[in-house]
Parts: sequence; structure tokens; C-alpha cells
Amino acid sequence: MSKLEYMHDLVEGLKKDGVYRELPINYGPCANRIMLNHKEVINLSSNNYLGLATHPRVKQKAIEAVEKYGAGTGSVRTIVGNQDLLEELEELLAKFKEEEAVVCFQSGLNCNIGTIQAIVQKGDLIVSDALNHASIIDGTRLSKADKTVYKHSDMEDLERVLKENRDTYKNVLIITDGVFSMDGDLANLLEIVRLANKYDCLTYVDDAHGSGVLGRSGRGTVDHFGLHGQIDFIVGTLSKAIGVVGGYVATKKIVKEWLLHRARPLLFSTALPPAAIGATIESVKMLMESEEYTKKLWDNARYFKAKMKELGFDIGHSATPITPVMIGNEAKTMEFSRELLKAGVFVSGIVFPTVPIGTGRLRVMISAMHTKEDLDNALEAFATVGKKMQII
Repeated sequence: MSKLEYMHDLVEGLKKDGVYRELPINYGPCANRIMLNHKEVINLSSNNYLGLATHPRVKQKAIEAVEKYGAGTGSVRTIVGNQDLLEELEELLAKFKEEEAVVCFQSGLNCNIGTIQAIVQKGDLIVSDALNHASIIDGTRLSKADKTVYKHSDMEDLERVLKENRDTYKNVLIITDGVFSMDGDLANLLEIVRLANKYDCLTYVDDAHGSGVLGRSGRGTVDHFGLHGQIDFIVGTLSKAIGVVGGYVATKKIVKEWLLHRARPLLFSTALPPAAIGATIESVKMLMESEEYTKKLWDNARYFKAKMKELGFDIGHSATPITPVMIGNEAKTMEFSRELLKAGVFVSGIVFPTVPIGTGRLRVMISAMHTKEDLDNALEAFATVGKKMQII
């Protein structure tokens, strides 16, 4: 028997459960319509909320950065990888987020993994929302602090946890997503800040799906709730609405100093490539210039959500352009996704372990790229498949 026979059994288990998948291949840019496996389909599964990943201005700045700085930085930031272009990006992001300082990481996941383990230590406590993103969970596991969880967006349960534990620990860090990526609902940041002040706790918001989407020109959920200066750590991504790659934490200058000494992804992984930095700078400048892109995103989202409700689909309680189409059964969820693809619409099925067993859904990601024709065609496909599979 092969030493890897157990892997064969695991994969066969995926096939038996109806959740096995082969990676689709996109033969072009990430746009409203893509060439997926050599077939043009409407793309409803992209995090490219504002269409900036393919914008001519953004692409040109990536090219210019490569011509000046090369394809890669060749080093970690603490040696020779800290180029002036990266310093410029961090200053621009701090201005955009209206916070003291920003530290950029190679990805949003790296940002959470690197920041959480650096800002809490043994003798501290992390209090995390039950539906926080996997990268928060991983970052929490890597830290030496104790950990506990409160029920999703349940402020009474959060206060219970704080009341029971605050006196036992030196620092208590409350961590939450700003926008929860699987359901599209918002954290109750106003109440979280109130409780943090009452119990003398630190606050940490992962705003990956709020950055570029909520607030003035996409400044995020902190701006949306008017809480500038009241959240200790604000994490954002550069790979979703910004359209490139990377992550960042907006915080105080003293925190930046510490992270540059102790955040492990910055110490042990090569810095962001120049093309990504140059493109990101241009994307952020475009957001600061105009609300054109965020307004188009929200117009499309409201239109699609209203039509899906009219058709009779259960689209949860999303307060953002993220639109979950609730199916339930895992195998049926994946079948729905495959049937939509046959009809020319790509929507990824989301099943366990990403979401709890029995809560499978299609996660529709609306963007500013979509035309009304795209959305109408997609709605027609949803209606046809939904009736065929007796979902509606």
C-alpha cells in the first residue's frame, strides 16, 4: 500500500459527498464576463468590486513600476526590500484611512497572521466573533494569548465574556470582521466600541470586504460608522476592491514601529512586488478622486438584490453587495452552481468547511463592472435553474 493511500481515500470522500471540484481556468482578465474553461460566462464570483484590476490607469502604473524597479524587490523589508514606492503607498493609505500610520503586508491573510501574534502576548486574551474569517482564526491560533469566542454579533454575549474575563488578563483584544464575507452583514461596531471603552479593551476590525465598498469613497466600515480614531487596529486588503494584491493594518505610529520588528511575514517573506505597489497607489488615488465606482457598485447591488427577492430566493440578511443565495444541502448547492455554469453564469458554491454543514449557499459578488444586461441575463439563469431544481 502506498504511503499516500489515505489521501486517495480523502479525495474519494469529497466525491462521494458531492463537493469535489476541479479548479476552473480563466483565460483572460478578471472582468464582468470572463473566458472560463474556454467559454464566455458572466462572472459573479469576483472580489474585484470596483473593476479597478483591469482599469487602464491602474495597469499603466504597474507597468511603469516594473520598468523603474524591476519585477521583484529581492528581499524582505528589513534588509533591502523596503523601497520608496512602498513607503509612498503606506503614507497614502494612512491619509485615505484617516489614521496615523499604515503597515503593508503581502496579503490580507499575512496581515492577520502577522499582526495578531505580534500585538498580544501570554497573559492577554483574544475575544473573537464566532463567524470571523479563517485568517483571523489562524492568526489567533499562532498567538500566545488565550482565546475565547462570542456568539455572532451578539453584544449581550460579548459583554458577558468581557465581564467574566476582563480582570483576569492584562490586555483584552476584541476582534471582528467589519463585513462578514459569507453573509454580507455588518459588525455592530458602535456597540463593540462602547463595550471596549467600558471594559478597557483593545479593538481590531478586519475590513477586507468593507474597504472600497462602505464609507466615503470606500474608506470602510470604520468610516461608515464614524469611528475614526476609536479602533486600535483596522485591517484592509488590497486584493479586493483595490484590485491588486496585499493587505495592510491602519493603526498608531508606535504600533507600526513594533510590527516592523515583530510581524513575522515582514521579517521572513519578500516584500510586495513593485508592480503591485504602483498599481495600488493609483487605485487608492482614484478612490480619493471620485465616488463614481462605489456608487455604480451599490446601484448594481440594489438592483440585483431586489430582483432576486422578487423571484423568491432566500438571500439572507446582507447589508452589502455580497449576496448569498441560500440553498442548504452541500451537494445541491454544488449542483446549482454547475447548472448555472451550463447556463453561462459562474457563481461559486460555498459549502462546509467554509460555512457550517447544512448552510450551503451560492455567494454572488456584484461589482461596478456589471452592466444591466449582465445582471438581467444572470437573473434569467437563476430563475430557470431555481425552478428546475425546485429552489423557488
